[in-house]
Amino acid sequence: MALLQISEPGQSPDPHQRRVAVGIDLGTTHSLVAAVRHGVAECLPDEQGRVILPSVVRYLPTGQGSGRQIGFDALAAQVDDPANTISSVKRLMGRRLSDVADAARLPYTVLDRPGMAAVATVAGEKSPVEVSAEILATLRFRAEDSFDDELFGAVITVPAYFDDAQRQATKDAAQMAGLKVLRLINEPTAAAIAYGLDNASEGVYAIYDLGGGTFDVSILRLTQGVFEVMATGGDSALGGDDYDRALADWVLAATGHTTRATDFSAGERALLMREARRCKEALSAVGETGSVTFEVALPSLQLSQPVTLADFAQATRALTDRTITAARKVLRDAQVDKGEVKGVVMVGGSTRMPVVRQAVAQFFGTEPLVNLNPDEVVALGAAIQANQLAGNNPQGDLLLLDVIPLSLGIETMGGLVERIVPRNSPIPTALAQDFTTFKDGQTALAIHVVQGERDLVADCRSLARFELRGIPPMSAGAARIRVTFTIDADGLLSVSAKEQGTGVEARVDVKPSYGLSDEQIAAMLQDGFATAQQDMQARALVEARVDAERMRMATQSALDADGDLLSEDERGVIHALVADLLATEAKQDAPTIEAATQALAKGTEAFAAMRMNRGIAQALAGKNVESL
Repeated sequence: MALLQISEPGQSPDPHQRRVAVGIDLGTTHSLVAAVRHGVAECLPDEQGRVILPSVVRYLPTGQGSGRQIGFDALAAQVDDPANTISSVKRLMGRRLSDVADAARLPYTVLDRPGMAAVATVAGEKSPVEVSAEILATLRFRAEDSFDDELFGAVITVPAYFDDAQRQATKDAAQMAGLKVLRLINEPTAAAIAYGLDNASEGVYAIYDLGGGTFDVSILRLTQGVFEVMATGGDSALGGDDYDRALADWVLAATGHTTRATDFSAGERALLMREARRCKEALSAVGETGSVTFEVALPSLQLSQPVTLADFAQATRALTDRTITAARKVLRDAQVDKGEVKGVVMVGGSTRMPVVRQAVAQFFGTEPLVNLNPDEVVALGAAIQANQLAGNNPQGDLLLLDVIPLSLGIETMGGLVERIVPRNSPIPTALAQDFTTFKDGQTALAIHVVQGERDLVADCRSLARFELRGIPPMSAGAARIRVTFTIDADGLLSVSAKEQGTGVEARVDVKPSYGLSDEQIAAMLQDGFATAQQDMQARALVEARVDAERMRMATQSALDADGDLLSEDERGVIHALVADLLATEAKQDAPTIEAATQALAKGTEAFAAMRMNRGIAQALAGKNVESL
């Protein structure tokens, strides 16, 4: 007799059946894939037992094998074929050439293309999305081989400072690799998931994430399974690669050479970076008094220089100080004192450097947490989240509250920014604000979506433009247009505008053609603080001019319609006030413009009363008390 199987709605009737979901850390220098197996998150190895996959793709001439090498095979060819071996492609995701500060240092050729930079290879131009897709597909195949099953989906991590375009590019790469994206989550949040669940931690924690090419720092509050990101910051052009370059430059200077690492050919640069990386990693194990010899033979010169930890600290102090400065800013944004931070989670292989750990311990006044592998912790946290989103852990009480890094708003009259979603707002979220028309009879409204912390549109980043048409002709200020910003769990934005009276609506999914660099984001935040007083004055001036123009237009409209109510002298007085207001609008003095606007308003009060009386008389004409 067959047994009747009963299950909850949406769950499999087979209690042993589970969906295979993975977490992927798509890193600048290396990537990993992890999954929950037997109730524990673990990184999945390749056939040689290696869990790390170098984020490197080498393209071969057409007709040679598969046409590409990925991972360790590509990394081995970096010195011999640097022009076709693409590394650190994460720095190009969602960016144009002008957004990439260190493009000249890269050993391969980056091309300026509309929307997103491309890379020139022997196999043709390659988009950063295509290169990332190769890496993601390799990790997907590894996971499917490990489980001997197809994947249900993946949670992919991104730097906390990735903007909308960079996140969209990551999703596009995943789709190209045949992956269903369950969610994009911030790398610091993924690390917090791993530490929070493994150690049952609660309280305020800092996540210090220094990888090969990017740096993130976030302040999170962990409370009974709720991960609230209080503030986030960082620098996407700062990582272990920069420490390698700084060490190579120090060695060159110490041996009496005036050249820098960037002055060499691509192949020589690759050799210098490889030796610098070897020395950096060896120094982490030699202790305070030991030393490592930096030794490399280039076609143009021979280098041999002993390096101590003190030397390395001196060579890289500026880079380490940049990370501490970012941490200080994030604490200020979160309104948290250093003493309130219960622990600092170290993430990324570059946090193995003693100079970094010492600087973090000195700044926060506590030894950082390093009991999980810093290379694997992000992938492990993503795997835990993926397992829950796949429905394999219905009892899980994990809740993520990520934030957006920069404010979002729209342009209003005079080139001002009206912020609708403030920075560090938790996501997903939907916020709305009502606006109105500026002119009589206006039937369309242009919506310009911007991102940034400044008060003027010219100082912010343009994200998208669209139009709301079909607004019924009304007097200025009569229409009510509700603009709604919706940000999903992946941090992707859509904007809609709806005229409340008629229901006319327009919307746009914001998919900008290129992204903001983290230097630009950091600069925007810094500008926002440094120029706050200047922005307030500029905003006040623009608002005063907009109000003055509105008052002049309304007065002229009234004169055109009912000017016959006034005597010649009365009209002359009003015309003089309008002329005075027009003259003050050219001045850079908001109080003066406001005073002239008020003078015109006061000078037209009697005229307004006459117009009202005429309107009432016209409305009552031909009617008697009974009909009213």
